[in-house]
Amino acid sequence: MKFSTKELVGSVQRLVATAQNGLEVIRFGGLTHDVESSPFEVVERRRMYRLRHYFPDDTTKDRPVVLLVPPLMVNADIWDVNADDGAVGILHQGGIDCWVVDFGSPASEEGGWERDLADHVLAVSSAIDAVTEATGSSVHLMGYSQGGMFAYQVAAYRYGKGVQSIVTFGSPVDVVAGMPFGLPYGMVSDVADFLADHVVTRLPITDSMVRIGFQMLDPMKTAKARIDFLRQLHDREALLPKERQRRFLNSDGWVGYAGPAAADLLKQFVAHNRLMLGGFVIRDHPVSLAELKCPILAFVGEVDDIGQPAAVRGIVRAAPNAEVYEASLIAGHFGLVAGSMATNHTWPLVRQWVDWLERDKPLPEEIVPMAEHVESNRPRSAATRVVHTAATLAEAGVGVSKALEGIANNTVRGSVELAGEAARALPRLTRLGMIQPHTRISLGRLIAEQGRRAPLKDLFLFDDRVHTNAAVNVRIDNVVRGLVSVGIRPAMRVGVIMETRPSALATVAALSRLGAVAVLLAPGSELSRALELTGVDTVVADPENLRHAAGTGARVLVLGGGDARQLDIPLSDKVIDLEQVDPAHVKLPAWYRPDPGLARELAFVLVTGTGDRLETKYITNHRWALSAFGTATSADLNRRDTVYCLAPLHHSSGLLVSLGGAIAGGSRIALTRSLDPAQFAEEVHRYGVTVVTYTWTMLRDILDADVFPAGHRHPIRLFIGSGMPAGLWRRTTEQFEPARVLEFYASIEGDVVLANVKGVKRGCKGRPVPGTAKVELVAYDPITEEIQLDSAGFARRCADNEVGLLIGKASEGVDISAGGLRGVFAPGDSWMPTENLFRRDSDGDYWLVDRKDTVIHTPRGPVYGQPIVDVLNDITAVDMEVAYGLEVGDHCIAVAAVSVRKNLRLEPKDVTEALRALDPDKRPDLVYVVDDIPRSSSYRPSTRAVQAAGRPEPDPDTWWYNRVSDAYEILTEDDAPKVLGDR
Repeated sequence: MKFSTKELVGSVQRLVATAQNGLEVIRFGGLTHDVESSPFEVVERRRMYRLRHYFPDDTTKDRPVVLLVPPLMVNADIWDVNADDGAVGILHQGGIDCWVVDFGSPASEEGGWERDLADHVLAVSSAIDAVTEATGSSVHLMGYSQGGMFAYQVAAYRYGKGVQSIVTFGSPVDVVAGMPFGLPYGMVSDVADFLADHVVTRLPITDSMVRIGFQMLDPMKTAKARIDFLRQLHDREALLPKERQRRFLNSDGWVGYAGPAAADLLKQFVAHNRLMLGGFVIRDHPVSLAELKCPILAFVGEVDDIGQPAAVRGIVRAAPNAEVYEASLIAGHFGLVAGSMATNHTWPLVRQWVDWLERDKPLPEEIVPMAEHVESNRPRSAATRVVHTAATLAEAGVGVSKALEGIANNTVRGSVELAGEAARALPRLTRLGMIQPHTRISLGRLIAEQGRRAPLKDLFLFDDRVHTNAAVNVRIDNVVRGLVSVGIRPAMRVGVIMETRPSALATVAALSRLGAVAVLLAPGSELSRALELTGVDTVVADPENLRHAAGTGARVLVLGGGDARQLDIPLSDKVIDLEQVDPAHVKLPAWYRPDPGLARELAFVLVTGTGDRLETKYITNHRWALSAFGTATSADLNRRDTVYCLAPLHHSSGLLVSLGGAIAGGSRIALTRSLDPAQFAEEVHRYGVTVVTYTWTMLRDILDADVFPAGHRHPIRLFIGSGMPAGLWRRTTEQFEPARVLEFYASIEGDVVLANVKGVKRGCKGRPVPGTAKVELVAYDPITEEIQLDSAGFARRCADNEVGLLIGKASEGVDISAGGLRGVFAPGDSWMPTENLFRRDSDGDYWLVDRKDTVIHTPRGPVYGQPIVDVLNDITAVDMEVAYGLEVGDHCIAVAAVSVRKNLRLEPKDVTEALRALDPDKRPDLVYVVDDIPRSSSYRPSTRAVQAAGRPEPDPDTWWYNRVSDAYEILTEDDAPKVLGDR
């Protein structure tokens, strides 16, 4: 082998250069270079941030203004890491005034390790105020990674004030759609919850931990960068252009992460995905990205493993009221804002975006409106990544692993989510199975358990305020002391007549914690008769219902209404203001034990009906827990859900389904004062509502108001309640697609709970909820009101589609002397009958057909009201309807009254076609149109009110069923005598 002198000298020179440069790196951490930072001055210093103004000597007027926000773990120098070729350099060259928020390092700032997420959001909001005051113009708010998430949050928190547009770079919004590295969301959510509760709040995340963590995210790229640096260490000129960027990534660019801020991030935006759904909390205020109305540009890195494209594109669904654009680049997470890709593409596009908005320049072709649905199986994992990582030592291995990851992820993710659903359901069912008559369980006890388990977790939202478990439990305990001070003791019955508000919830929970019985009364109800019927002499009322309650002569305890309230009636020994009781001065008696309620004990009394049909329904703690855990299981309610309670607490759906299901599922509860469609539309987004509860025709008002046009994006996944008519069900699912309806049926007597979990059969009540009573359908004669027996003397079970009485297996220890049945199918067995008649189809699903006492007795046999109502309600033109029996002479006919939707017309042929779904003998004899059908306080159409308005008369909008022509025809004066008899 021959060596030339030239080669030898070259090798020596390389060796010497390598040694010199290496020594410089060891001594100074890198190579010295002439690249200087862009000039800036700190114009404002606050505890949370410093506000930098770049190129302060440039006094050009009327320039567009941008405010740049860094992520928490990255130094604010990220915007200037490439100097003239970086963000502030290129934007300044384009005539844009650049300002930067610098959060500093928590390790060096006073109280830095105690900062939470809201501190940073409010800091950016303060910076916007400072910049707009200094420049006189709104800002283009721009953020990288979590800085972009801050930009979204701040703009929504401010309702867009002072923000002209938002630009983000690799900022995830929908965590579920794109978890980093394709990890299954269910698993990551649980891990995030654990880390937030037990790790990050105790362990400071230092800058070195952040640096090592990011390098471990892509060890191949980190190793390659270091090998390339060592291989080029002899060539100083080749290394210098990228030296500042290398030092930034290797050491200088990382800062620590405060534990409370990390916990908030994990809780709100990873575990609960609140940035996407809405309802994230900034200083006790719920906020939603639906508040955003300014233009938005999101940069998407097609090979970004942290800000996954699907997660970044979630902004188009989270901000339905904004114009959202995207610019898609073949770049990783860091490459979106620094490096050659950012220099050549990102920042020129940002400059053109600002020019388009402020200088009427054309929008570049690379910026396009963001599509809601983007093909998810595009070849990112193989071809794109291979091109992007060409020259990487293991690019083939990376491509293969990513391809395998894509195949495995769907299976793993599905398995984890299914396992998560089962993991949530099993403990609830297990707890249900363990409840014995002597088990201590109650509403107050479950709320106390949540307070001990997660005191700082949100429990409910009301009037744009968030109340935590700890705060609610303190309020409940204070109300308990107030009740004790006026002589309320365990087992006493206390009326509650209050509008839906936090004080109503606190009152009901406080009575439960005390061991008393809450008698829930509807505002505007027949209060005197209800109190007499239930044996109540003390009522808790809010200021709005004080006068009504005091008019009954009962002792009234006033609670709620806020600090500025005024009472209509002066205080006396019969009117006591509990808000004036100082709980600190109330000594609890020796007999007091919190949450003493046993499963077998009475917990609530509901009063239903009107007039001579006023009825009381008694609910034990076991019965309440049965519905609560059954609802949580059937609806798969969990800590990520926010349940919007439209159903009032005095209705069984509000008490058992809404409140009970949310408490048992660990979900947030959103309370609202009344059914206001416009307010509903705002709060659904602001609170991040995923589940809406209803009763009867409640949703009809929301649909008619058209506050959620079909196709409008929303976070709702489920409507749960009872009594929704079939046609309204169809309209609801069409309007709120892809949300579905979960219809419940719960008997008051006994433990029967049915749920239509699949939601496919509109109007169907479904099947028994696991853990609730076993049900049977026994043959029943509605005329004689007797159960039909078989040859052995036992009750005969109904065949498929045969109408019968629904009965439920009685729990052990339950007193069945009041209406129970024994020896139904075997000697000694015990069952509790419901008040309702059902049929069971061939699939095993149950359909309500009528109450025992409302069956219409016609000469041709019994006619059931519910099938008539369901069929008529499914006619597009029909708004509401009722069916009842009308006495005509010596017999009764079946009559249906309907109201018609605005701007629609109902024809007799529509009625004829719809009612062909019923057997001729089960069809109404008469159908007539009324102007309006009044509803009860629970939004149930009132048959009694329609009857009181008068009998149907011959009219073009009154139609009788002609059995000869098998059609409904206009009732004329000539036809009236044979249909209505002698009027």
